Amino acid sequence: MEQRRTGRTGAPVSALTLGTRALAGVAARDLDAAAALVHEALDRGVTAVDVSDAHGAGLAEAAVGVALAGRRDDVFVSVRFGDPVDADPAHRGNGRRWMFRAVERSLDRLGVDVIDLYQPARPDPATSLDETLDALADLVALGRIRAFGIPGFPAEELVEAQWLRSGSKSATATHVPYSLLARTAERTVLPVARRFGLGVFAGAPLAGGWLAGAYRAGASQPVSPRAAADPGAYAVASPGNRRKLAVVDRLGRIADEAGLTLFELSVGFALTHPDVSSVVIGPRTSSHLDAFLQASEVALDDDLLDAVDLEVPPGTHVLEQDTGITLPALTRERLRGRTLVR
Repeated sequence: MEQRRTGRTGAPVSALTLGTRALAGVAARDLDAAAALVHEALDRGVTAVDVSDAHGAGLAEAAVGVALAGRRDDVFVSVRFGDPVDADPAHRGNGRRWMFRAVERSLDRLGVDVIDLYQPARPDPATSLDETLDALADLVALGRIRAFGIPGFPAEELVEAQWLRSGSKSATATHVPYSLLARTAERTVLPVARRFGLGVFAGAPLAGGWLAGAYRAGASQPVSPRAAADPGAYAVASPGNRRKLAVVDRLGRIADEAGLTLFELSVGFALTHPDVSSVVIGPRTSSHLDAFLQASEVALDDDLLDAVDLEVPPGTHVLEQDTGITLPALTRERLRGRTLVR
């Protein structure tokens, strides 16, 4: 598989990075089966893993740890922290106190001495960016992590982070949702990443399953674990989703005419952008992994990309929820000039 560089660090990563959201579900049923899926991905050329300590409350990390035994030096390990790992409100966020505990828990579950890339899962409005960056830089100095990143939304925080810290104490990577349905990063995060030499891990290339191929006009409501967990986001009868379904169907027709599946078009599209270091995938089975690996070999020509641009123009998105995070400036309170009473 093609090897790319994570920004100015020069660390090599495969074009596809194994994400662990779906893997956590496998691990909950059978830890050995989850570790076997990680092994298979590594055996087939995937050299990067992106794991969250919140995926399965540590189960995903445990499965990756089993698979890493004896092959740690061959794998780029990225860990995201900050999302709730249990019901304790102290066990979350981007502050120093929790971060220093979280990194040790991750190191222990992964069975490694150092994490290649450590980054918050999302912005934390309750913690100053300065504190988060200070703590991350200290973890580098302590040898617990090799490098750190910060989330890509809002993009101005990426710029602020570069001004607050420079040299070896600065963020070197980011992660951001990027798909045919959510191209906002093309006018926000990706230009900033290029300006400062940041590696970009692009997540959700299938837009949470909407681009996997089952969502087409006239088809019945697809059934999936994600749809069961969040039916409102996937109900094809809702007004917003009807609009999204129409776009997905037109994209599907573009793929059909090109002799591709919508799945292949979607993964190939995310991999095509020159500022994307690696695309994070989330297979649950060997057949899912096969599909991702096959899609990573697809080359999209300019005519095909131009056709995509007509459906979802560069730098835009179909629904705000597909961008991955609600920007503070777009909350109802900020738009109406109100202050929340807490």
